[in-house]
Amino acid sequence: MASSNVAFQTFSLANQISEISPQDEIFAFDAEANRKINQQAPWDQDPQYFKSCKISAVALIKMVIHARSGVPHEIMGLMQGKVVGNAIVIMDSFALPVQGTETRVNAANEANEYMVTYVQESEKVRRLENVVGWYHSHPGYGCWLSGIDVDTQMNNQRFQDPFVAVVIDPNRTISAGKVDIGAFRTYPKDYTPPSASASEYQSIPLNKIEDFGVHANQYYPLDVEVFKSSLDNELLGLLWNKYWVNTLSQSPLISNRAYAVSQIVDLHQKLFKAAESSLNGTRPNLPMFKGQEERSSGKDEKKKEESQLAKAVKDSQKIAVDAQHGLISQILKDIIFSSRPNPQLQVSQIGEVVDATMNIG
Repeated sequence: MASSNVAFQTFSLANQISEISPQDEIFAFDAEANRKINQQAPWDQDPQYFKSCKISAVALIKMVIHARSGVPHEIMGLMQGKVVGNAIVIMDSFALPVQGTETRVNAANEANEYMVTYVQESEKVRRLENVVGWYHSHPGYGCWLSGIDVDTQMNNQRFQDPFVAVVIDPNRTISAGKVDIGAFRTYPKDYTPPSASASEYQSIPLNKIEDFGVHANQYYPLDVEVFKSSLDNELLGLLWNKYWVNTLSQSPLISNRAYAVSQIVDLHQKLFKAAESSLNGTRPNLPMFKGQEERSSGKDEKKKEESQLAKAVKDSQKIAVDAQHGLISQILKDIIFSSRPNPQLQVSQIGEVVDATMNIG
């Protein structure tokens, strides 16, 4: 189907999927080299040894489909791969039969038994890579590690390193059309990390900000790269058809309506909090006695207030853009699939409809 191919090409461009030769060493598994790097374990000497996480397109789409199927609950799975230089390479992924809630996911004994059986059966079909990471979803609240996630990842790195944690937000993926994904490694328990560089801003719900801030210095993000080869095309086509049909059969405005409402409620709470701090800043200061120091200057308070408002503006812009994307998607689907054939309907008329939608608000 031509529309499916166009959609997949758009998906590949949006997620910067690079195509490499099937003969590339990234697809070969060298058992001796794998044993040697695991014995040397250079990541034990350098807490930031790993710089990137390279994920195959097949594994990525499998994880996205799994994450989307669990909404509004969290899901969990494992990833098979290897170490290549300073990168953890993910070749495949598989879901775990675990029970999740809207805020956490719990792996029981059945999941451990399933994992062992799956890895053993994988070896029989020449999938020799070890389990090198786990993934789970954060439906609607971004890609980062909570306190429970940090503890889980620390234990994984302690007992079965090398290991990476991947987080996917299926709600934001549907809204934006690009996979919202993050890969992370935790620092050792007694390690003091260097000053963190400024990262890209992401909207965190107000009820998650405290958990996000408390543990933010206990882990660091890896650069995520996605790759595929020409030999993956058939398998990618089968997976994509499932993903594409599910995407076609639903509108992000409807399937993500609970997420959209929660975003607006969260924005209201953030604006209310910013307004409260603004009102508190306008109250007259009590006279200061000699020797008494001011706890905070007026400039600091004003800067904090502006920061809160600036973040709220960014959040509101994101909500508006996601809504526009949903409207445009729905209009295009309606024109392509629902409208009767009309030879007079020109491409320019479709463009006018889309432009009108972009100008809403």
